[in-house]
Amino acid sequence: MTGKFERGILFAAGGLVAGLVGLAVMEPPRSETGIPKAVLEYPETDFETAAGPALPAGLVQVKAAGTAAESLVGGVDVRALDRGHRAVTLHTAEALAKTFRRMGYDLDGVKTGGAQVPRLFLASLPTDLDKVREAKQRKAIFFKSVLPLVLQVNDEIRADRRRLWDLSARVKKGEHLPAVDRLWLIVMAERYKVKRGNLGELMRRVDVVPPSMALAQAAEESGWGTSRFSREGNAIFGEWTFSSAEGLVPRKREAGKIHRVRAFKSLLHSVRAYARNLNTHRAYRGFRKMRQEMRRGGQDLRGAKLIETLTSYSERGGDYVKTLRSIMVVNKLSRLDGARLIRRMTADRPLI
Repeated sequence: MTGKFERGILFAAGGLVAGLVGLAVMEPPRSETGIPKAVLEYPETDFETAAGPALPAGLVQVKAAGTAAESLVGGVDVRALDRGHRAVTLHTAEALAKTFRRMGYDLDGVKTGGAQVPRLFLASLPTDLDKVREAKQRKAIFFKSVLPLVLQVNDEIRADRRRLWDLSARVKKGEHLPAVDRLWLIVMAERYKVKRGNLGELMRRVDVVPPSMALAQAAEESGWGTSRFSREGNAIFGEWTFSSAEGLVPRKREAGKIHRVRAFKSLLHSVRAYARNLNTHRAYRGFRKMRQEMRRGGQDLRGAKLIETLTSYSERGGDYVKTLRSIMVVNKLSRLDGARLIRRMTADRPLI
């Protein structure tokens, strides 16, 4: 009896394997890879009219909002992101600019503190930003595209920092932490390259990056979103890598150099890596020390002050810092250090 049962299981498993092999032969996986096009998330109620949704020109809507529905339109993968939201594709800088205007996304309003930043997360920048002739408009599109991503990453860091602060306080009281919290601390220590148990150093590293500083560096490192690295690899912070499988080779790389510019599958991944770099690399210990001193003094974190510690970010050293300061002053980026993402709403309650 047992032998028949075991043979039945083996027969069923063999049939399943044979079926999978046959499917792989008939429809082999695609070998090519590619960088995702610009994808924008916005609330379902945006652009609604009495006659129904009226999407801006250049946008493609997934009708099955809130599901896992996918479609391929114009060579671009369009996905429904989550319940109550739709995903749209932005083919051009002009379409993106129109979308910003229709949604009332105005940087001047954000700078004065009278408006919050919409949750608009682009997977990649429009590839025709260099075709926008007016510099002011090109800069506005770039800043509006990158700012929500920076704020999202900062929100993720704040959530970790709050949990770390709570656990640190409990440890100081002599409490025994549950296994799940101890495991989380181990993961965070490895992520931020800190010795296990050194909660003080971990707290120093798990902290946000001022938006003004991040925007100025993204603008400088990516050529305002027009560089080859930003277009082909979503690399807007010019981070180097020495892995042959994870980066793009600079065309003017000096002989004997082996570095590449790190590529990312989305802009959000690029921003996360940038923040992690500043929070972990030994070259930015001065940045972390000054940030901690500002915290202890009860000061707001200001990029205009913290950029002084970034001389090691570029081979240009002090001149690089001067360029960042100029970008911040000319574009009044310091006023964005207090910017926050608009709260997400559900039918029952808001989500912070």
